Amino acid sequence: MRNIKLVLAYDGTDYAGWQRQVGQLSIQQVVEEAIACLTQAPVNLHAAGRTDAGVHAEGMVANFQTESAIPLSGLVNGLNSMLPADIRVLAAENVAHDFHARYNATGKVYVYTFMATEIMPPCARRYAVQVRVPFACEAVRLCLPMLVGTHDFSSFETAGSRDLTNSRGRGAVRTILVADLAEEGKDSAVYRLTISGDGFLRHMVRNIVGTLFAVGRGRLTPLDFRNVMAARDRSQAGTTAPAKGLTLKTVLY
Repeated sequence: MRNIKLVLAYDGTDYAGWQRQVGQLSIQQVVEEAIACLTQAPVNLHAAGRTDAGVHAEGMVANFQTESAIPLSGLVNGLNSMLPADIRVLAAENVAHDFHARYNATGKVYVYTFMATEIMPPCARRYAVQVRVPFACEAVRLCLPMLVGTHDFSSFETAGSRDLTNSRGRGAVRTILVADLAEEGKDSAVYRLTISGDGFLRHMVRNIVGTLFAVGRGRLTPLDFRNVMAARDRSQAGTTAPAKGLTLKTVLY
C-alpha cells in the first residue's frame, strides 16, 4: 500500500468548495473519481483544508492510499488527462504511511486579490473583487501589524467554525505569521493581501478582509479595527468578503 501526496491547483468558481456535498459538485469528488478510474479502486482523498465555494487554490495538498503500481509521472499525466481544465495535479510524491495532509500541516498561506477601480476589467472578474475608489490603502496597512502574532480571532469567526462546547484545544486562538498588502498598477490598482498562519477559522480570512475593506472605505478607523479584534464578537466586524478573491497559495509542513 502506497501513500501518495498530491499538490493541486484549481479554479473554484464552478464548485461548491473542496469537500464532497450531496447534490453539488466539489473538487474532492471530481479528483477522487478520476483517481478511482485510473487506479481501478475507490479512494479517500484527505486534504490539508476545506476551501469554500468559489475559493481557488494554487498549492492545495492532499493524500490518498492505493495499491496501484502506476509510476508517479504516469499518475500526474493520467489524472490531468481525465480532470477538467479547471483542476490540475501539479505534483505527486510517495510519502510515509503516517503522513496526513491535514494533521501534518503546520500552516497555510492565503492571498486575497482585489482591485480599487470604478470599472472592473472583465478578465479579472473571476479572481479579484472590486472595491470602489477612493480606497485608503495606507489606513489598511496600519491595521496589518495588529493581526500578526497570537490572538483570539473570535471577531472574525463565522458560526459553525468549531465546537463551542469543547473546552479543550485552542479555541479561536491562532498565530498569524505574515500580514502584508502589496500594490500593483497605477490607474486600476491591484492589491494582494497575503496572510499566513498556523491555522484559520471558518471564513476567518474573508471576514478579516471584509473588515479591512471597511477601513479602506473610511467606515472604520485603524483604532476601530483594534477594538473589533479585542471585542471577540463577530457582530462588531465587517461583512464577509466574496470568495472569488481568495486563493490558497501553499500549505506549510
